[in-house]
Amino acid sequence: MKIAISAESDRITGAVDTRFGRAKGFIIHDTDTGGNTHIDNEQNLESAQGAGIQSAKAVINAGAKVLLTGNVGPKAYAVLNSAGIDVYIGAEGRVEDALEDFKNGKLRKADGANVESHW
Repeated sequence: MKIAISAESDRITGAVDTRFGRAKGFIIHDTDTGGNTHIDNEQNLESAQGAGIQSAKAVINAGAKVLLTGNVGPKAYAVLNSAGIDVYIGAEGRVEDALEDFKNGKLRKADGANVESHW
């Protein structure tokens, strides 16, 4: 299974980016292989609108089934939810810590957005 984590850098030891739509990038962790890849999200950092939707599409296209992030807005959540991706919020600290928190059941599965648009 692939897990996407919003990240401030391309390293699993780097910090979680608590913003989803305007995250600097995403670490895609493959639980089957233990491997990690990075998706740059630079194009959405300064986007006037639609950053959450475009970021959600990037996560979907990466094949992720789970997203770990700090916060997610309503439009992004709707796109992720419609694609069957489970969204977990409250991720913070290092990316590798967020993965451990997820594995240990410490992150809350979102049932909707936890911030407004353009947060």
